[in-house]
Amino acid sequence: MLIGELSRRTGVAARMLRYYDEQGLLCPDRDSSGYRVYAPDAPYVVARIRGMLAAGLTTEAIREMLPCATGAGPGIEPCPEVLRTMTTHLEKIDADIAELRRRRAALAVFRDATEARQERAHAR
Repeated sequence: MLIGELSRRTGVAARMLRYYDEQGLLCPDRDSSGYRVYAPDAPYVVARIRGMLAAGLTTEAIREMLPCATGAGPGIEPCPEVLRTMTTHLEKIDADIAELRRRRAALAVFRDATEARQERAHAR
């Protein structure tokens, strides 16, 4: 199928599909005119890419993991590096959450101090 049909079937803009191609996530063939020709399973591949992006994975990680994704569902075969990649990304997310909690607590201290000052000023 050509890029326009893949775009219609997946709801993903042709520009984004070309980006996935540039990133090595989609690997279409080329016809004699140079047009991208996608395999019949390309809609499933695009769905996997979108799901992995929604999970916060980088295109680099997706490129590494995509060959292990099989079938139409979200399942990934435990091929080399997949679990390490997922664990690394989960650890980064956990660290990001911890940092956001620390920053939230610090901001709450400032807010609470400001509210207390405002209450004292109004009490006068």
